[in-house]
Amino acid sequence: MNTNAVAKLLGVSPSTIQRWVKQANLRMKRNELGHYVFSDESIEILKSIQEKVNNGVLLQDIAAAAKKTRQAAVKTEVAHPDFDKLTAKISELEAKLERKADEIVSYQLLQHRREIEELNETIDHLKDRIEVLENKSAKDQLEAESLIAAGAEENFFKKLKKTKLISSILGI
Repeated sequence: MNTNAVAKLLGVSPSTIQRWVKQANLRMKRNELGHYVFSDESIEILKSIQEKVNNGVLLQDIAAAAKKTRQAAVKTEVAHPDFDKLTAKISELEAKLERKADEIVSYQLLQHRREIEELNETIDHLKDRIEVLENKSAKDQLEAESLIAAGAEENFFKKLKKTKLISSILGI
């Protein structure tokens, strides 16, 4: 039967049938056009779903109860003659890989340490250079101030001499 025929049989719409199939995760066969093809067994399942829905059970609860638990199949191990060799080789390669990774990290740490030491030396050199420049600047400033002061004194004395000369000439 197709979806429309089952819907008429149960007295519901075709979209309701489609929703029940999807919600209950029913595995339905499909025809070449992709439409559901219902067997007698699947129609009985849909009738039981309809009965449960009519009795007030939520469709989600029905879907959860309908899900089957999956059972795992345990495969027996087939002992291959090269299996132990391969696992030993894999373990050996993993150990080499870990050692190589450790070596690389150690090398990078040493390289970073060298770079940090070089930067610290550069910083110390720059500090010393700044101190020298500050001291030189302070000395230059003191020399400039003393020159200005000396020049001011000299100008003062020149002016004083001029004043004395003018006053002696003018008789003031």
